[in-house]
Amino acid sequence: MIIEVCKSKLHKVTVTEANLQYVGSITIDQDLMDAANLIENEKVQVVNINNGERLDTYVIRGERGTGVICLNGPAARKVAVGDVVIIMSYAQMDFEEAKTFKPWLVFPDTETNKLI
Repeated sequence: MIIEVCKSKLHKVTVTEANLQYVGSITIDQDLMDAANLIENEKVQVVNINNGERLDTYVIRGERGTGVICLNGPAARKVAVGDVVIIMSYAQMDFEEAKTFKPWLVFPDTETNKLI
């Protein structure tokens, strides 16, 4: 049996930009991507703590060390700069493998989006 489990999670990062005129995606600081084991173009779910919005999009690599979290394109309408979001990715794996799998859970500083 194959099941889907949480692979990566950036817990409580702050939206630094919202760019409506960009072709959709989310730009994430490369340091955060590395810490959460996320790669460019990977599908992610974004959950907005401030308003309850949930959306799926894909990752674009942001400049390292900037703390950038930017929702682009139509997703920009679902957030405001300063909103706190959770970003998650999932992986499909065998049920037995999933029992011992450990996801990458990252809890950056919510004010700066920097790794603690």
